[in-house]
Amino acid sequence: MRIRELNREERPREKLMAYGVETLSTAELLAILIRTGTTKKSALELAQQLLAKEGRDIYWLSQAVWEEIVAMEGIGPAKGCQILAAMELGKRIASRPKENRRKITDPDSVAGLFMEEMRSLNKENFRILTLNCKGEILSKEQVAVGTLTSALIHPREVFHSAIRKSAQSIILVHNHPSGSTTPSDEDIQITSRLMEAGEILGIEVLDHIIIGDGTYFSFKKQNLI
Repeated sequence: MRIRELNREERPREKLMAYGVETLSTAELLAILIRTGTTKKSALELAQQLLAKEGRDIYWLSQAVWEEIVAMEGIGPAKGCQILAAMELGKRIASRPKENRRKITDPDSVAGLFMEEMRSLNKENFRILTLNCKGEILSKEQVAVGTLTSALIHPREVFHSAIRKSAQSIILVHNHPSGSTTPSDEDIQITSRLMEAGEILGIEVLDHIIIGDGTYFSFKKQNLI
């Protein structure tokens, strides 16, 4: 059966887009790299044939050289290069040294990350830090840019990156162009709303830092979180 004859949700590319790359089998992932089949075999059948060689599944393919791959019927030079390039990328990722991530220990360390950059902004910027279970920074994300006095925030935008990165917790950060760090009623309401959303999602909101002109306000320090 040709791939185009499969139900749409069973085709490798469509399945990846609909359900995520982790739902695909090894053969389906390889079929995406191969892209097209031959008059006799689909890309998925070629992938299964490659993986079955010598009965060693993906391990054989990770150790194969170009000549071995293109010797198989239906795998030409272009397909062989694509497969080898993907295998090499996987090896380089696996051998990459562990990243030394910065650990957040207190509000001062958060403010220090953002102060110089955000203290002089003339519009409100809302950002987040995503953290792993060890309190190490996974990413710094820009969520919204507002007017002189406000930035519209929706939980969907705030937690999108945290969910994608499997973050354990987040820290909210925004600036006040006026230089004052006193939280507004809106700041307090937004913080409360995001804490409720985080509780539902299982992602804790650890703090909300307001950046002013050389000073900052921590909701955690003031026992508002």
